[in-house]
Amino acid sequence: MHNERGGDVRGSVVTGRDAVDAVHHYEAFALAIVMLGVLMSAVDTTAVVLGLPVMIQDLHSNVISMIWVIMAYLLVITVFGTQVGKFGDIFGRVRMYNVGFAVFTAGSFLCGFSASGPELIGFRVLQGAGGALISSNSGAIIADTFSEHRRGRAFGITGFGYSAGAILGILVGGALVTFLSWRYIFFINIPIGIVATLAGYFILREGPDRSKGTVDFLGMGFFGLGLAIFLVALTDVSGSGLTLSSEVELVGAIPLLAAFVLWERRSKSPLLDLSLLRQRVLTASMLAAFFQSLASFAVLFLVIMYLQGPRGLTPWDASLYLIPGYILGGTVAPFSGRLSDRYGARVVASLGLLLQAGGILTYSTLGIGSPLYVVVLASVLNGAGSSTYYPANNSAVMANAPRRAYGMASGLLRTFSNVGMVCSFAVALLFASLAVPRPVAFEIFLGVARISGALSQAFVEGLHSAMLASIALLGVAVVLSVLRGREARAGSSRTRPEV
Repeated sequence: MHNERGGDVRGSVVTGRDAVDAVHHYEAFALAIVMLGVLMSAVDTTAVVLGLPVMIQDLHSNVISMIWVIMAYLLVITVFGTQVGKFGDIFGRVRMYNVGFAVFTAGSFLCGFSASGPELIGFRVLQGAGGALISSNSGAIIADTFSEHRRGRAFGITGFGYSAGAILGILVGGALVTFLSWRYIFFINIPIGIVATLAGYFILREGPDRSKGTVDFLGMGFFGLGLAIFLVALTDVSGSGLTLSSEVELVGAIPLLAAFVLWERRSKSPLLDLSLLRQRVLTASMLAAFFQSLASFAVLFLVIMYLQGPRGLTPWDASLYLIPGYILGGTVAPFSGRLSDRYGARVVASLGLLLQAGGILTYSTLGIGSPLYVVVLASVLNGAGSSTYYPANNSAVMANAPRRAYGMASGLLRTFSNVGMVCSFAVALLFASLAVPRPVAFEIFLGVARISGALSQAFVEGLHSAMLASIALLGVAVVLSVLRGREARAGSSRTRPEV
């Protein structure tokens, strides 16, 4: 009689205990390596936003162009999320994860030596390709490593890693920009990436199952090109309004995405196994992830714009007011993961969404002269809510995905979430541009402009409308979360679906 890792459980008590200890030690190392990826991504995200004003001056660029330093990265990880998740199922999730670290580290090195705005944006594309490989395979590695009744806790611990990374990005990123150079925002990734790449290569082990399919290059082309055109169109709308070119882009994306769906139904080895979306839990969980991201990321951007615009804070000072939310979120995430292991995702994830709605409702009360502790209170509610939601929703997806498709399911979840995030970024800037002139909205976001008087009041009124819209979107996510049904878990009466 053998356990799932090949160890003999009929030996002595000491041998059995040693085997269990070895499994737990491997789980701890694997989780630490996955956390490094989450940490590095979070540090990079918050630090880059803080460094943008300095980058504009140093590279002699402009606000509209430098927005693409953020957008290029988001677009790449969104477009390639599902594809590289499928790569992991075919070629090995650990292998693709390690390649992702190497590519991300190389991209960071090149970003740090960029001599112009377009060069920096191009290297951010390379960085995004590595980030897609990391994020789309990290959930699959956790699913391969941890049993079903312990995955929620593992996802909760990675949630702590994200919160810690966001805080470090604000503190370390702000210090680097202030006392050294914006280039060190990227250079700091290099030692972390080297350590993580080597640790992943020597420590991580491939899971027991791989897909025997081939890469669906035609499907990848349809999906990648269609999604990229659609997201670029949204970005253009947020930057320049609805123009003829953005209308052409939106219309042009539709036949490509339709062709992708038709091709996937006929392909023998589809990029995206559409039968996964026939499962109620998977479909509801992924749609909930989309609406949650669509609602919450717009809020983050708009609050930063409120603090830097009407309240006149610097990017550094504005970010400091969000740290309490990240601290509480990092504390809550491991506990909410354990709760989802015990009670399932439906109750825990839905509670997290309701907490987030409470935080956004608090944000909606902000006025020009509101005490800034209101921002802190709202960030605490929002941080607790998101850290309650993410581990539960992630574990529900991996608990109900067939083992052979862990990478695809993890990548698809990231794609839904990232599409919501990119759309949310566009929506945030669109709402801001409805209240103040569009160039001013971009400058407020980057922290290079202040507003007052009637313009400030108009922005605050626009902020209120955007917050109410976000609450409505979170309401849709709550409904989907509640209606997802009871997911398959170890020890439950339901069995794992094998699609």
